[in-house]
Amino acid sequence: MEFTSPIYHVKPVPIEKIIPNTYNPNAVAPPELKLLYDSIKEDGYTMPVVCYYSSKDDLYVIVDGFHRYRVMLEHKDIYEREKGLLPVSVIDKPLAQRMASTIRHNRARGSHDVDLMSNIVRELHDLGRSDAWISKHLGMDRDEIMRLKQITGLASLFREVNFGKAWIPEEDSSKEINTDSDADEKTLQPIV
Repeated sequence: MEFTSPIYHVKPVPIEKIIPNTYNPNAVAPPELKLLYDSIKEDGYTMPVVCYYSSKDDLYVIVDGFHRYRVMLEHKDIYEREKGLLPVSVIDKPLAQRMASTIRHNRARGSHDVDLMSNIVRELHDLGRSDAWISKHLGMDRDEIMRLKQITGLASLFREVNFGKAWIPEEDSSKEINTDSDADEKTLQPIV
C-alpha cells in the first residue's frame, strides 16, 4: 500500500466531535492566543487540526492544533463563520506514536530569529507601517517593537518615539533645562 500524507485528505468535522488529548504539554500565552485568533479571523483556517479518529467513541482526538480548536470554541464569530466545522487531517497511530507526533509538531515550529524579526520590523517601517499597525498585525507590544528597532540601530525607525527627559551630570548642572510648562513631559527637553 502506498503512503499518502494526511494533508491530502482534510475533511470538515463538527467541533462537537473533536476532543483534546490528555498529554499535550504545549501552552500558549494570552498575547499569542489573541494573535492566533486574529490570524484565523483574517486568514481563515490555513492548517488543519491533526486528529486520531477513535471509532470506539466516534470522536476525533487532537494530536496537534489544540489552540486552533480552542479559538473556535471560545469565539462565536469564528464558530458561526466556519459553521462549527474544523478542518481535520487524520493520522492512524497508537497512543505512544501520537504522543511523539504531538511533541514533534510542537518542537518543529521553532522560534523566531531576533535579527530576522528586526529586519521585518524595519521593512514594515520602510513600507510606511506604524508601530500601532505592527503591534496589531504581528501581535507585538510596544516594548518588543522598540527592542527590535534598537537591534537594527536605524534612527529612522524611531520617528514615532517620544523620548523622556535626560538627566544632566552634576558637572553640567549650571546649564538650564527648558521647562516650558506646555511642553510634553514625554518629549526630550533640550539644554539651552
